[in-house]
Amino acid sequence: MKKIILGLSAMCLIAFTSCKEDATKKIDETNIAVAAERDAVASKFPVIEFDKTEHDFGEIEAKSKVETTFKYKNTGDAPLVITDIKSSCGCTVPQNWSREPLMPGDSGEFTVNFNGSGSNKISKTITVTANTEKGSEVVKITAFVKPDPNKVVPAKS
Repeated sequence: MKKIILGLSAMCLIAFTSCKEDATKKIDETNIAVAAERDAVASKFPVIEFDKTEHDFGEIEAKSKVETTFKYKNTGDAPLVITDIKSSCGCTVPQNWSREPLMPGDSGEFTVNFNGSGSNKISKTITVTANTEKGSEVVKITAFVKPDPNKVVPAKS
């Protein structure tokens, strides 16, 4: 049994050491250059820069619809691709953004609609998912929603 294990070990050792010379001959200098260039490009990310990161609608009536536009610019070194924009609730709807790559230096925008739900001071976040280094960016809307004057308040007994 020991002879079999010793024999198999010797064959494996010979097989592994005989491959060393062939591996160094298979290295192609052009592949090394291509890999270095690919790695250099992979470290470049797009950078999304907003004209504002927060919008305050001020005082609004309950149930009134308001809208704002967030403008952004790609200030990075690679094309910017926005894959999704989501809000923290269904009362805030982001829309109209381009799903096409935005080249460095180019600008884009998206709109956010808020339906005036809630009461008093509200704050909603909008998450922009993109191929930036962080992977997502956040902008925010705020408003003070005044009570609905037509709402019937139950009388206290």
